[in-house]
Amino acid sequence: MTDAAQSSTGAPVAPVSSGKPRASLPVNGTMLASFGLLVLVLLAWEFLPPALDVPKFIIPTVTDCLAELQRMWAQERLASHIASTALYTVLGFLIGSAMGAAIGYLLGMSAFWEKVLSPYILALQIAPKVAFAPLFIMWFGYNATPKLLVTVLIVFFPVLVNVLQAMRTVDRDLVNLARAYNLSRWGIFFKIEMPSTLPNLMAGLRIASTLAVIGVTVGELVGGNVGLGFLISYGGGQANAAMVFNAILFLTLIGIALYAILVRIEERVLHYLPKAEH
Repeated sequence: MTDAAQSSTGAPVAPVSSGKPRASLPVNGTMLASFGLLVLVLLAWEFLPPALDVPKFIIPTVTDCLAELQRMWAQERLASHIASTALYTVLGFLIGSAMGAAIGYLLGMSAFWEKVLSPYILALQIAPKVAFAPLFIMWFGYNATPKLLVTVLIVFFPVLVNVLQAMRTVDRDLVNLARAYNLSRWGIFFKIEMPSTLPNLMAGLRIASTLAVIGVTVGELVGGNVGLGFLISYGGGQANAAMVFNAILFLTLIGIALYAILVRIEERVLHYLPKAEH
């Protein structure tokens, strides 16, 4: 008997579907496993520290963090701290990404200036960005400017490096073909180079989104008087570990939200790329 069933007239008959979903089962299983792991972590966090006689100022329990969260919301202006950190995270990310992409594309279009400026860019990239925070505070004072500059500086380099590397790997045959058809330099950039570098640009933006939270936090830790980084510094000075845990949680949520937005944008922008099937 052949694999495909045939009717009496010899025409092939489509196989009957079993009706069982294939993709939903693994997804549901993964979500269930992730949720179960989260529950186990929360239970261990709640019951292990008291069982091991760990002081609350070292590792607070989940209920301690929730009680402190309620107090922070009522007495520490938690909402304004979250809003300040989120605002400067997004602002620093946008400015740093725009500068990194623009300079990366400009250097990629000019081999001469790339060779001239590469040593200086490399030096700035190697220098620890967080070390600039005290210097910015000396220059601009204890305000929002230092943390914004640190964020811009941290975000700038991943985007720049990814874009510049992508510009180096653009198909030169396509560029030469465009030149043969008398396409202008900016025409080559918008029709060939920029579309070819979009995957690398989006990858750089995703990396930069996680680093933006670090930049804002460093600025707030060193010299801020508002923001989640300030709450971490203040809570550490007061031996209030629950406050520190809550601030770290909200910083993580801000980073996850920004990363998720970029993933959705990447799916829309790069919808034409084939996806790997698992």
